[in-house]
Amino acid sequence: QVQLVESGGGLVQPGGSLRLSCAASGSIGIISHMGWYRQAPGKQRELVATITRGGRTNYADSVKGRFTISGDNAKNTVYLQMNSLTPEDTAVYYCNADLMSYYDDKYVMYWGQGTQVTVSS
Repeated sequence: QVQLVESGGGLVQPGGSLRLSCAASGSIGIISHMGWYRQAPGKQRELVATITRGGRTNYADSVKGRFTISGDNAKNTVYLQMNSLTPEDTAVYYCNADLMSYYDDKYVMYWGQGTQVTVSS
């Protein structure tokens, strides 16, 4: 059993900052990469940022220069520092992890339950 638990969402004014955290726990063998996606009302879920176990990062164009993804391999945790937030960043943010558990012989994608981020004055 693997669980991803996100935290850190909330309400923030435009121009403000938030830091999201996501901790993976359970029967984790090895994590290939972790990332953040978001889904706004009426829109499809979209990639925000990903980070590999080796620290290589990838960002959506819409967040480059404003968001920073980082990870702690020892804690199986990934963070998303979000600065200069705009109302367009309002969405439910989901954490995911591509990992191999102790009981699998292949990598499987796991998802967290999501955390709401609302940017509004």
